[in-house]
Amino acid sequence: MNFIERGIYMNNILFAFLLTLGAGLCTGIGSFIAFFSKRTNIKFLSVTLGFSAGVMIYVSFIEIFPTAQESLIKFAGEKNGTIFTVFAFFGGMLLIALIDKLIPSYENPHEVKNIEDINDKTLEKNRSLHRMGIFSALAIGIHNFPEGLATFMSAIDNPTLGISIAIAIALHNIPEGIAVSVPIYFSTGSKKKALMYSFLSGVSEPLGAVIGYLILLPFMNDLIFGIIFAGVAGIMVFISLDELLPAAEKYGEHHLSIYGLISGMIVMATSLLIF
Repeated sequence: MNFIERGIYMNNILFAFLLTLGAGLCTGIGSFIAFFSKRTNIKFLSVTLGFSAGVMIYVSFIEIFPTAQESLIKFAGEKNGTIFTVFAFFGGMLLIALIDKLIPSYENPHEVKNIEDINDKTLEKNRSLHRMGIFSALAIGIHNFPEGLATFMSAIDNPTLGISIAIAIALHNIPEGIAVSVPIYFSTGSKKKALMYSFLSGVSEPLGAVIGYLILLPFMNDLIFGIIFAGVAGIMVFISLDELLPAAEKYGEHHLSIYGLISGMIVMATSLLIF
């Protein structure tokens, strides 16, 4: 690799990391919305969550899975490569499902939180709120780690694809920020602490990027690349079906979430056609 090629490579690495960092820290936007809005805009959240799901599902099946399959076929031949791709895809689903299983349901970040709850004075008497907020931050951090890896690896391979995934993840990190900041604010009365824990829950995404860079990139070949990409596709589909669409349904009307889903697919398809 000559000097120019190395410079381009490092610029791609930096760009991918900044995308991942920006998407992760959008949890903090959820805190600001909770603090400075009187009511939750449920229609907006429903559409944006559906939109994120549409982007993730479309790009997983149309772009990421075929890219992984192509890479694994190069390594192991058509039949074995296809088998490896399928196993890695469902392996990604299994990984994120196990993470969900290890998190108690009452502390799961998938639980919808509304801004209006801040005015519910009865919640101030609940001594478990602070603990719930801490565990919500931890749970979201665990969920965000593979998302950060997905954004980082996708952006290195295809910057346009990375931007699309980063936007989708950033949008669904906003209500996750609300899920963390609301109980922390209830229990402590401190906006500063609520904001801090909300940001910390998003830091695991750039941490996933750093781990990917330090551990995976030095050993990258067709096999590792294909397995990672197929696993990422599985993770993103699972998150969309298990987290984003159910949350969109809870926040708003059924049709709004579906309109958002289809809009996300259209935008993703258009961006892939143009770029």
